[in-house]
Amino acid sequence: AIRNTKQRKQLLELLCSTKSHPNAFWLFERMKGDNPSLSLSTVYRNLGILESQGLLLRLPCPNFDRYDGNTAMHTHFYCRECERLFDVDTQGLEKETLGSLKNSPHSPEGCNIMFYGLCEHCKKNNQEVTQ
Repeated sequence: AIRNTKQRKQLLELLCSTKSHPNAFWLFERMKGDNPSLSLSTVYRNLGILESQGLLLRLPCPNFDRYDGNTAMHTHFYCRECERLFDVDTQGLEKETLGSLKNSPHSPEGCNIMFYGLCEHCKKNNQEVTQ
């Protein structure tokens, strides 16, 4: 059995308090003040444990994995320019996608849909530069 440490609880609370989909280093930086002996490897290890317990989502992104405290099935949008990650409402696309596999020999338990491109802000900035 994996014991629920104070640091792990604090890590999950911090992750659930933001919608920014942070990377491990962002979480480490914010926890270090209260935990001077904390190491980045401890943060990664605890993120892995929390992921295996189904308490967070690990989102593979270029450069760094990102993490989400919202474990409900939902879709993300990754901006390739500012590298921000957004939750997007896809009107049940995830459930529809899982439903499309009902005749498959596999037993899907979830899906992770990630769109990528330019966010609204970066798209606007690029249009201003090219005009």
